[in-house]
Amino acid sequence: MFALIKIEWLKIKKYPAFWWMLGIVALTYPGLNCLMYYGYLEFTQGKEVTSNLAKMLLGNPFAFPETWHSVAYFSSFFVLLPSILVIMMVTNEYTFKTHRQNIIDGWSRQQYITSKLFDVLIVAVIATVVYILVAGGFGIYADADSKGRWAEQAQYIPLFLLQTFAQLSIAFLLGYLVKKAFIALGIFLFYYLVLENIAVGYATFKLNDIGRFLPFEISDRLIPRPAFFSKWGEAQKASYNKAISIIPEHVVLSILLTAAIWGICYWVHKKRDL
Repeated sequence: MFALIKIEWLKIKKYPAFWWMLGIVALTYPGLNCLMYYGYLEFTQGKEVTSNLAKMLLGNPFAFPETWHSVAYFSSFFVLLPSILVIMMVTNEYTFKTHRQNIIDGWSRQQYITSKLFDVLIVAVIATVVYILVAGGFGIYADADSKGRWAEQAQYIPLFLLQTFAQLSIAFLLGYLVKKAFIALGIFLFYYLVLENIAVGYATFKLNDIGRFLPFEISDRLIPRPAFFSKWGEAQKASYNKAISIIPEHVVLSILLTAAIWGICYWVHKKRDL
C-alpha cells in the first residue's frame, strides 16, 4: 500500500497542473473567506445602532469555534477546482496510455484502481490541510481570546475531508468512464453547476426535498450554512436546526455513495478491455 502511495505521489508531484491547481486553491480558500470576513466587519463595526445590534446578534462567525464551520462552508464552494484536477489526472492516464504501462510493469488491475483512490485521497487531504490553515488563521486573527475554544466545532474538519473526498470521487468516476478530458469536464461542469442545482431547487419546493439524495447534494449537506444564517428569524432557525440534525444521516449516505463509486470502478476495471 505504501509503495503505491509513494509511486502515485512521485507521479503527481511532477504534474504541473497539480501545482497550479494547488496554488489556485491556496489563494481561493483564504480569498473568499477574506471577502466574507471583511464584509462582516463592514456590516458590524459601524457606529450606527443597527451595526451594534447586528454584531450582538451574529457574534463573530470567523472566531473560534465558529470559524471551523464558516470557513468549511465557504471553502466548499471551490471543490470544483480540485475536481477539475482529478478529471485531468485520470483522463491523462488514458491519453498517454500509462494505465497499460502500469499493468505491463506488473500491477494488478485492483492495484491500479487502488492507486487512483490514493490520488484522489491525496488531493482531498491537501485541500483539507489548506482549509485547516485558513480556518485556524481566521480563528486566531478574528479573536485571539477565543483560542481556548478551538476544539468545540472541530468535527467540521473530518466532515470537510469526507465531503471533499466524496465529491472528488464522483469527478473521478466520470473521468474514468468517459476517458476524454474535455467531454468529461463539459459533462461535469454542466451537471455540477447547472443541472443538479436546478433539480435540487425544484425538489426542495415541489418534491418534499427529495433532491437531497442527488449525488453532490448528499455530501453538500454535511456542512450546512453557518449558524449566523439562523439568526434572522424563526423560519431560518428551524431550517438550521433541521440541517444540523440530518448531518449524521448524510455522513452515512456519503460513505455509502463513495464506497459504491469505488466499487463500480473496481468492477469496471476488472472487466474493461485495456
